[in-house]
Amino acid sequence: MNNKLTFASSVALAASVLLSACGGATPTAQVVEKTVVVTSAPVEKTVKETVVAVVTATADPSKAPKPADAPGSVQLNASGATFPQPLYEDLAFAYNQIDPSVVINYGGGGSGQGIKDIKAGNVDFAGSDAALTDKDYAEKPGLQMLPTVAGAEVIAYNIKGITTSITLNSEVIANIFLGKIENWNDPAIAALNADVTFPDLPINVVHRSDGSGTTFIFTNFLSAVSADWKAGPGAGTAVEWPADKLKRGQGGKGNQGVSAAIQNTNGAVGYVELAYAKNNSILFAKQINAAGKTVQANIPSTVAAIKGAQFTDKLTALIVNAKDEAAWPIAGFTYLIVNKDYTDCKKAEKIVGFINWALTDKGAAARAAKLLYAPLPADVVPTALNAAKAITCNGKPLN
Repeated sequence: MNNKLTFASSVALAASVLLSACGGATPTAQVVEKTVVVTSAPVEKTVKETVVAVVTATADPSKAPKPADAPGSVQLNASGATFPQPLYEDLAFAYNQIDPSVVINYGGGGSGQGIKDIKAGNVDFAGSDAALTDKDYAEKPGLQMLPTVAGAEVIAYNIKGITTSITLNSEVIANIFLGKIENWNDPAIAALNADVTFPDLPINVVHRSDGSGTTFIFTNFLSAVSADWKAGPGAGTAVEWPADKLKRGQGGKGNQGVSAAIQNTNGAVGYVELAYAKNNSILFAKQINAAGKTVQANIPSTVAAIKGAQFTDKLTALIVNAKDEAAWPIAGFTYLIVNKDYTDCKKAEKIVGFINWALTDKGAAARAAKLLYAPLPADVVPTALNAAKAITCNGKPLN
Protein backbone atom coordinates (compact mmCIF):
# COMPACT_ATOMS: atom_id res chain seq x y z
CA MET A 1 0.00 0.00 0.00
CA ASN A 2 1.25 3.47 -0.81
CA ASN A 3 2.22 5.21 2.45
CA LYS A 4 1.34 8.71 1.23
CA LEU A 5 -2.11 7.57 0.08
CA THR A 6 -2.65 5.77 3.37
CA PHE A 7 -1.70 8.86 5.34
CA ALA A 8 -4.04 11.03 3.30
CA SER A 9 -6.96 8.62 3.66
CA SER A 10 -6.35 8.31 7.40
CA VAL A 11 -6.39 12.06 7.88
CA ALA A 12 -9.52 12.30 5.76
CA LEU A 13 -11.15 9.68 7.97
CA ALA A 14 -10.18 11.61 11.09
CA ALA A 15 -11.57 14.81 9.63
CA SER A 16 -14.93 13.19 8.87
CA VAL A 17 -15.08 11.81 12.41
CA LEU A 18 -14.29 15.25 13.81
CA LEU A 19 -17.08 16.89 11.79
CA SER A 20 -19.61 14.46 13.20
CA ALA A 21 -18.14 14.99 16.66
CA CYS A 22 -18.86 18.71 16.47
CA GLY A 23 -22.56 17.88 16.72
CA GLY A 24 -22.28 15.07 19.25
CA ALA A 25 -19.90 13.06 21.38
CA THR A 26 -16.21 13.03 20.51
CA PRO A 27 -15.05 9.55 19.39
CA THR A 28 -12.18 7.94 21.24
CA ALA A 29 -8.67 7.64 19.87
CA GLN A 30 -8.80 3.86 20.32
CA VAL A 31 -11.47 3.38 17.67
CA VAL A 32 -9.76 5.48 15.05
CA GLU A 33 -6.37 3.90 15.59
CA LYS A 34 -7.82 0.50 14.75
CA THR A 35 -8.88 1.78 11.34
CA VAL A 36 -5.39 2.98 10.40
CA VAL A 37 -3.27 0.61 8.31
CA VAL A 38 0.22 1.55 7.15
CA THR A 39 3.31 -0.26 5.96
CA SER A 40 6.15 1.88 7.28
CA ALA A 41 6.93 2.25 10.99
CA PRO A 42 7.91 5.93 10.83
CA VAL A 43 4.76 6.75 8.83
CA GLU A 44 2.60 4.67 11.17
CA LYS A 45 3.74 6.77 14.11
CA THR A 46 2.96 9.98 12.25
CA VAL A 47 -0.46 8.79 11.16
CA LYS A 48 -1.56 7.65 14.60
CA GLU A 49 -0.38 10.80 16.33
CA THR A 50 -2.10 12.98 13.74
CA VAL A 51 -5.36 11.06 13.90
CA VAL A 52 -5.39 10.96 17.70
CA ALA A 53 -4.75 14.70 17.90
CA VAL A 54 -7.62 15.43 15.54
CA VAL A 55 -10.29 13.20 17.03
CA THR A 56 -9.64 14.10 20.66
CA ALA A 57 -9.87 17.83 19.98
CA THR A 58 -13.03 19.60 21.07
CA ALA A 59 -15.09 21.89 18.91
CA ASP A 60 -13.47 24.85 20.70
CA PRO A 61 -10.93 26.30 18.17
CA SER A 62 -8.76 27.62 20.98
CA LYS A 63 -8.15 24.07 22.14
CA ALA A 64 -7.45 22.60 18.72
CA PRO A 65 -3.85 21.42 18.02
CA LYS A 66 -1.62 23.71 16.02
CA PRO A 67 -1.33 22.61 12.39
CA ALA A 68 1.95 21.03 11.35
CA ASP A 69 4.34 22.96 9.12
CA ALA A 70 3.28 22.74 5.50
CA PRO A 71 5.04 20.08 3.40
CA GLY A 72 8.22 21.46 1.89
CA SER A 73 7.93 24.72 3.81
CA VAL A 74 11.47 24.54 5.26
CA GLN A 75 14.31 24.25 2.77
CA LEU A 76 17.72 23.38 4.20
CA ASN A 77 20.61 23.85 1.78
CA ALA A 78 24.01 22.27 2.28
CA SER A 79 27.20 21.56 0.35
CA GLY A 80 30.52 19.90 0.99
CA ALA A 81 32.19 16.53 1.29
CA THR A 82 31.44 13.91 -1.33
CA PHE A 83 32.87 11.23 1.01
CA PRO A 84 29.49 11.00 2.88
CA GLN A 85 27.30 12.33 0.06
CA PRO A 86 25.56 9.01 -0.69
CA LEU A 87 24.57 8.78 2.97
CA TYR A 88 23.48 12.40 3.40
CA GLU A 89 21.32 12.22 0.29
CA ASP A 90 19.74 9.00 1.52
CA LEU A 91 19.12 10.39 5.01
CA ALA A 92 17.64 13.59 3.55
CA PHE A 93 15.13 11.52 1.59
CA ALA A 94 14.25 9.38 4.61
CA TYR A 95 13.86 12.35 6.96
CA ASN A 96 11.42 14.01 4.59
CA GLN A 97 9.17 10.99 5.05
CA ILE A 98 9.24 11.58 8.80
CA ASP A 99 8.96 15.36 8.69
CA PRO A 100 7.48 16.33 5.29
CA SER A 101 7.94 20.01 6.07
CA VAL A 102 11.72 19.63 5.67
CA VAL A 103 13.48 19.39 2.32
CA ILE A 104 17.26 18.96 2.59
CA ASN A 105 19.33 19.72 -0.50
CA TYR A 106 22.91 18.44 -0.21
CA GLY A 107 24.97 19.63 -3.14
CA GLY A 108 28.35 17.99 -2.56
CA GLY A 109 31.21 19.85 -4.20
CA GLY A 110 33.97 18.71 -1.85
CA SER A 111 34.94 19.57 1.71
CA GLY A 112 36.72 22.72 0.58
CA GLN A 113 33.57 23.98 -1.11
CA GLY A 114 31.47 23.20 1.94
CA ILE A 115 33.81 25.09 4.25
CA LYS A 116 33.87 28.02 1.86
CA ASP A 117 30.07 28.08 1.61
CA ILE A 118 29.35 27.86 5.35
CA LYS A 119 31.87 30.62 6.06
CA ALA A 120 30.24 32.82 3.43
CA GLY A 121 26.75 32.12 4.75
CA ASN A 122 25.65 30.54 1.46
CA VAL A 123 24.39 27.31 3.06
CA ASP A 124 22.59 26.31 6.25
CA PHE A 125 25.15 23.64 7.08
CA ALA A 126 28.09 21.95 5.37
CA GLY A 127 29.88 18.62 5.22
CA SER A 128 33.61 18.08 5.63
CA ASP A 129 36.01 15.21 6.22
CA ALA A 130 38.77 17.67 7.12
CA ALA A 131 38.84 19.60 10.38
CA LEU A 132 38.42 23.36 10.30
CA THR A 133 41.68 25.22 10.81
CA ASP A 134 42.38 27.97 13.33
CA LYS A 135 42.20 30.36 10.39
CA ASP A 136 38.72 29.09 9.49
CA TYR A 137 37.47 29.66 13.04
CA ALA A 138 39.04 33.12 13.09
CA GLU A 139 37.45 34.09 9.78
CA LYS A 140 34.04 32.77 10.78
CA PRO A 141 33.57 32.59 14.56
CA GLY A 142 30.71 30.48 15.82
CA LEU A 143 31.14 27.37 13.69
CA GLN A 144 30.70 23.94 15.22
CA MET A 145 31.84 20.58 13.82
CA LEU A 146 29.71 17.53 14.58
CA PRO A 147 30.97 14.01 13.75
CA THR A 148 28.36 11.83 12.05
CA VAL A 149 29.90 8.56 10.79
CA ALA A 150 33.23 7.09 9.78
CA GLY A 151 34.22 5.61 6.46
CA ALA A 152 37.00 3.74 4.69
CA GLU A 153 38.98 4.91 1.70
CA VAL A 154 40.18 2.31 -0.75
CA ILE A 155 42.78 2.07 -3.51
CA ALA A 156 40.66 1.40 -6.57
CA TYR A 157 42.08 0.33 -9.92
CA ASN A 158 41.29 -0.63 -13.49
CA ILE A 159 43.66 -3.12 -15.11
CA LYS A 160 42.31 -4.79 -18.23
CA GLY A 161 42.38 -8.54 -17.82
CA ILE A 162 42.56 -8.54 -14.02
CA THR A 163 39.25 -9.26 -12.36
CA THR A 164 40.31 -10.14 -8.82
CA SER A 165 41.21 -8.07 -5.80
CA ILE A 166 44.95 -7.53 -5.56
CA THR A 167 46.92 -6.86 -2.37
CA LEU A 168 48.99 -3.75 -1.66
CA ASN A 169 51.01 -2.56 1.32
CA SER A 170 51.73 0.94 2.56
CA GLU A 171 55.18 1.19 0.96
CA VAL A 172 53.92 0.21 -2.48
CA ILE A 173 50.94 2.57 -2.27
CA ALA A 174 53.17 5.47 -1.30
CA ASN A 175 55.64 4.72 -4.08
CA ILE A 176 52.86 4.45 -6.66
CA PHE A 177 51.58 7.92 -5.73
CA LEU A 178 55.13 9.29 -5.49
CA GLY A 179 55.66 8.10 -9.08
CA LYS A 180 58.49 5.75 -8.11
CA ILE A 181 56.54 2.68 -9.24
CA GLU A 182 55.61 3.35 -12.85
CA ASN A 183 54.24 0.08 -14.24
CA TRP A 184 51.77 -2.50 -12.99
CA ASN A 185 54.27 -5.33 -13.51
CA ASP A 186 56.77 -3.73 -11.12
CA PRO A 187 58.48 -6.40 -8.95
CA ALA A 188 57.26 -4.75 -5.73
CA ILE A 189 53.61 -5.22 -6.79
CA ALA A 190 54.23 -8.71 -8.19
CA ALA A 191 55.84 -9.83 -4.92
CA LEU A 192 52.59 -9.15 -3.06
CA ASN A 193 50.47 -10.96 -5.65
CA ALA A 194 52.12 -14.24 -6.62
CA ASP A 195 48.95 -15.58 -8.26
CA VAL A 196 48.41 -12.55 -10.50
CA THR A 197 50.11 -11.88 -13.83
CA PHE A 198 50.31 -8.13 -14.32
CA PRO A 199 50.61 -6.55 -17.77
CA ASP A 200 53.41 -4.23 -18.78
CA LEU A 201 51.08 -1.28 -18.40
CA PRO A 202 51.85 2.27 -17.22
CA ILE A 203 50.15 3.30 -13.98
CA ASN A 204 47.89 6.33 -14.36
CA VAL A 205 47.30 8.05 -11.01
CA VAL A 206 43.87 9.58 -10.49
CA HIS A 207 43.43 12.13 -7.69
CA ARG A 208 41.00 14.79 -6.61
CA SER A 209 41.11 18.08 -8.49
CA ASP A 210 39.11 19.95 -5.83
CA GLY A 211 39.82 20.77 -2.20
CA SER A 212 38.90 17.51 -0.56
CA GLY A 213 38.54 15.90 2.84
CA THR A 214 39.04 12.56 1.10
CA THR A 215 42.44 13.85 0.00
CA PHE A 216 43.08 15.10 3.53
CA ILE A 217 42.52 11.61 4.97
CA PHE A 218 44.56 9.91 2.24
CA THR A 219 47.53 12.27 2.34
CA ASN A 220 47.69 12.04 6.13
CA PHE A 221 47.98 8.29 5.68
CA LEU A 222 50.73 8.70 3.07
CA SER A 223 52.60 11.12 5.34
CA ALA A 224 52.42 8.60 8.19
CA VAL A 225 53.80 5.68 6.17
CA SER A 226 56.32 7.46 3.90
CA ALA A 227 59.02 9.89 4.97
CA ASP A 228 59.45 10.90 1.33
CA TRP A 229 55.77 11.80 1.03
CA LYS A 230 55.81 13.70 4.32
CA ALA A 231 58.86 15.70 3.23
CA GLY A 232 57.41 16.22 -0.27
CA PRO A 233 53.73 16.75 -1.05
CA GLY A 234 52.73 16.41 2.62
CA ALA A 235 49.18 16.29 3.97
CA GLY A 236 46.29 18.58 3.12
CA THR A 237 42.99 18.96 1.31
CA ALA A 238 44.95 19.76 -1.87
CA VAL A 239 48.58 18.87 -2.69
CA GLU A 240 50.93 18.83 -5.67
CA TRP A 241 50.79 15.34 -7.13
CA PRO A 242 54.12 13.92 -8.38
CA ALA A 243 52.30 11.92 -11.05
CA ASP A 244 51.09 15.14 -12.67
CA LYS A 245 54.67 16.31 -13.13
CA LEU A 246 55.50 12.93 -14.66
CA LYS A 247 52.54 13.29 -17.08
CA ARG A 248 50.94 10.17 -15.61
CA GLY A 249 48.26 11.77 -13.50
CA GLN A 250 44.76 13.16 -13.87
CA GLY A 251 42.29 14.89 -11.59
CA GLY A 252 38.62 14.20 -10.97
CA LYS A 253 36.10 16.40 -9.19
CA GLY A 254 34.60 14.70 -6.18
CA ASN A 255 34.62 11.00 -5.40
CA GLN A 256 32.27 10.72 -8.39
CA GLY A 257 34.83 12.22 -10.75
CA VAL A 258 37.68 10.05 -9.51
CA SER A 259 35.51 6.93 -9.76
CA ALA A 260 34.53 7.78 -13.34
CA ALA A 261 38.14 8.45 -14.37
CA ILE A 262 39.27 5.11 -12.96
CA GLN A 263 36.49 3.28 -14.76
CA ASN A 264 37.34 4.96 -18.07
CA THR A 265 41.14 4.58 -17.94
CA ASN A 266 42.97 1.29 -18.40
CA GLY A 267 45.86 1.22 -15.94
CA ALA A 268 44.28 3.75 -13.58
CA VAL A 269 44.58 3.77 -9.80
CA GLY A 270 43.04 6.20 -7.35
CA TYR A 271 41.62 6.67 -3.87
CA VAL A 272 37.86 6.79 -3.27
CA GLU A 273 35.44 6.28 -0.42
CA LEU A 274 34.40 2.63 -0.12
CA ALA A 275 30.74 3.20 -1.08
CA TYR A 276 31.75 4.70 -4.44
CA ALA A 277 33.90 1.69 -5.33
CA LYS A 278 31.19 -0.76 -4.28
CA ASN A 279 28.31 1.09 -5.93
CA ASN A 280 30.21 1.45 -9.19
CA SER A 281 31.59 -2.12 -9.16
CA ILE A 282 35.19 -0.87 -9.23
CA LEU A 283 37.86 -3.27 -8.03
CA PHE A 284 39.84 -2.15 -4.99
CA ALA A 285 42.83 -3.63 -3.22
CA LYS A 286 43.12 -5.49 0.02
CA GLN A 287 45.78 -3.90 2.22
CA ILE A 288 48.43 -5.05 4.64
CA ASN A 289 47.84 -2.92 7.72
CA ALA A 290 50.17 -1.56 10.41
CA ALA A 291 49.91 -4.84 12.33
CA GLY A 292 51.05 -6.78 9.26
CA LYS A 293 47.63 -8.33 8.65
CA THR A 294 45.92 -8.45 5.26
CA VAL A 295 42.50 -6.86 5.66
CA GLN A 296 39.43 -6.04 3.59
CA ALA A 297 37.65 -2.69 3.62
CA ASN A 298 34.30 -3.10 5.36
CA ILE A 299 32.39 -1.88 8.40
CA PRO A 300 34.17 -4.15 10.94
CA SER A 301 37.63 -3.06 9.75
CA THR A 302 36.52 0.58 9.82
CA VAL A 303 35.16 0.16 13.35
CA ALA A 304 38.49 -1.36 14.36
CA ALA A 305 40.31 1.62 12.84
CA ILE A 306 38.34 4.23 14.81
CA LYS A 307 38.29 2.32 18.08
CA GLY A 308 39.68 4.48 20.86
CA ALA A 309 39.74 7.63 18.72
CA GLN A 310 40.75 10.69 20.71
CA PHE A 311 38.51 13.68 19.98
CA THR A 312 39.62 17.25 20.53
CA ASP A 313 37.53 19.90 22.28
CA LYS A 314 36.34 20.87 18.78
CA LEU A 315 34.89 17.36 18.34
CA THR A 316 37.34 16.23 15.66
CA ALA A 317 39.67 13.23 15.57
CA LEU A 318 42.30 12.18 13.04
CA ILE A 319 42.68 8.46 12.35
CA VAL A 320 46.04 7.56 10.80
CA ASN A 321 47.10 3.99 10.02
CA ALA A 322 45.51 2.47 13.13
CA LYS A 323 47.47 -0.26 14.88
CA ASP A 324 44.62 -2.67 15.69
CA GLU A 325 45.11 -6.07 14.01
CA ALA A 326 41.71 -5.83 12.31
CA ALA A 327 41.95 -2.14 11.37
CA TRP A 328 41.62 -0.79 7.85
CA PRO A 329 44.62 1.53 7.26
CA ILE A 330 42.88 4.47 5.53
CA ALA A 331 39.81 5.61 7.45
CA GLY A 332 38.38 8.78 8.90
CA PHE A 333 35.41 10.56 10.39
CA THR A 334 33.19 12.91 8.47
CA TYR A 335 31.44 15.91 9.99
CA LEU A 336 28.59 18.34 9.64
CA ILE A 337 29.56 21.98 10.10
CA VAL A 338 26.81 24.08 11.64
CA ASN A 339 26.48 27.55 13.11
CA LYS A 340 26.23 27.76 16.87
CA ASP A 341 23.66 30.53 16.42
CA TYR A 342 21.15 31.02 13.60
CA THR A 343 18.88 33.92 12.68
CA ASP A 344 16.17 31.69 11.18
CA CYS A 345 14.69 29.83 14.16
CA LYS A 346 12.62 27.41 12.13
CA LYS A 347 15.66 26.29 10.14
CA ALA A 348 17.69 25.95 13.33
CA GLU A 349 15.02 23.75 14.91
CA LYS A 350 14.84 21.52 11.84
CA ILE A 351 18.63 21.18 11.63
CA VAL A 352 18.81 20.07 15.26
CA GLY A 353 15.91 17.67 14.71
CA PHE A 354 17.61 16.13 11.68
CA ILE A 355 20.93 15.72 13.49
CA ASN A 356 19.26 14.18 16.53
CA TRP A 357 17.42 11.70 14.30
CA ALA A 358 20.50 10.87 12.22
CA LEU A 359 22.59 10.07 15.31
CA THR A 360 20.01 8.17 17.36
CA ASP A 361 17.45 6.52 15.08
CA LYS A 362 17.92 2.81 14.38
CA GLY A 363 16.57 3.25 10.88
CA ALA A 364 19.12 5.96 10.13
CA ALA A 365 21.88 3.70 11.48
CA ALA A 366 20.67 0.87 9.24
CA ARG A 367 20.79 3.16 6.21
CA ALA A 368 24.36 4.14 7.06
CA ALA A 369 25.39 0.51 7.46
CA LYS A 370 23.83 -0.43 4.12
CA LEU A 371 26.04 2.21 2.50
CA LEU A 372 29.10 0.85 4.38
CA TYR A 373 29.58 3.72 6.83
CA ALA A 374 30.55 2.88 10.40
CA PRO A 375 28.75 4.44 13.39
CA LEU A 376 30.39 6.82 15.82
CA PRO A 377 31.88 5.29 18.98
CA ALA A 378 29.05 5.08 21.54
CA ASP A 379 30.76 7.43 23.97
CA VAL A 380 31.04 10.17 21.32
CA VAL A 381 27.33 10.31 20.40
CA PRO A 382 26.11 12.11 23.56
CA THR A 383 28.79 14.78 23.17
CA ALA A 384 27.80 15.39 19.55
CA LEU A 385 24.11 15.52 20.50
CA ASN A 386 24.74 17.99 23.30
CA ALA A 387 26.67 20.23 20.93
CA ALA A 388 23.74 20.14 18.49
CA LYS A 389 21.20 20.85 21.23
CA ALA A 390 23.26 23.86 22.31
CA ILE A 391 22.51 25.59 18.99
CA THR A 392 20.63 28.85 19.53
CA CYS A 393 18.59 31.29 17.45
CA ASN A 394 19.35 34.98 17.83
CA GLY A 395 21.16 34.10 21.04
CA LYS A 396 18.19 32.30 22.61
CA PRO A 397 17.59 28.57 23.19
CA LEU A 398 15.47 26.80 20.59
CA ASN A 399 11.94 25.62 21.34
